[in-house]
Amino acid sequence: MLNTFLQKIGDFLATSGIKLVFSVLLLVAGWKLIGVTSKAIRKSKGLKNVDPGAKNFILSCVSVALKVILVLTVAANIGVPMTNIVAILGSCGLAVGLALQGGLANFAGGLMILIFHPFGVGDFIESSGKEGTVKSISLLYTVITTIDNKDVVMPNGALTNAIVTNYTSEKLRRVDLDFSVSYECDTERVKKVLLLICDQHELILKDPAPFARMTAHADSALIFTVRAWCKTEDYWQVRFDLFERVKDAFDKLNISIPYPQVDVHMR
Repeated sequence: MLNTFLQKIGDFLATSGIKLVFSVLLLVAGWKLIGVTSKAIRKSKGLKNVDPGAKNFILSCVSVALKVILVLTVAANIGVPMTNIVAILGSCGLAVGLALQGGLANFAGGLMILIFHPFGVGDFIESSGKEGTVKSISLLYTVITTIDNKDVVMPNGALTNAIVTNYTSEKLRRVDLDFSVSYECDTERVKKVLLLICDQHELILKDPAPFARMTAHADSALIFTVRAWCKTEDYWQVRFDLFERVKDAFDKLNISIPYPQVDVHMR
């Protein structure tokens, strides 16, 4: 009995056992080789100038494809019929496709983002009530970091079907601000003060030239609009500076900023 058992073990090791051991070694070595290959591709000169989001997407696709090929090769080496593998993959693909319709939509959305490039890593975007700097673009999701340093994970499918505002896609941005002054103020003087402040600001561009005009007669004030162009990275600095410098100039020149008021006549 023992001799028969040992003989069967010996026959197994002589035939299928060697294939099994070889297949396991092939799987382990192939998996590590795929990892090394992915790192080498990431550091290659060919992808040096590629958008970081597109680079991660390409590397993910390459890694998944190589791992699928490796598993199929190992299965074929063990002796699993390829027709059975194809049939199983087809069934699994159909089941997974039905179960993960949202995931497939996100995958397609990731492809659309990388092909048409409405935004990239490092851009400041707004979509679906969320705004922040794009941190990463993966196969299924885009991660943005908000101003207060929170990561928001947004499905790529939803992003491709929503309105996306990219605030940093252009090199220049225009700062639009409204200032209120009383009806007693000299309008020409107010215009000159606003334009002078813009001309003296080191970050505001001279071309296109700054704009300052009265744009509305409000209930208790005259509204002056200032439009000034600057580099995109200087937008917030210019905006905050204009608020502060206009307030200081108005105080020094006795240009009053009125409070909302209502006149009530009693009979």
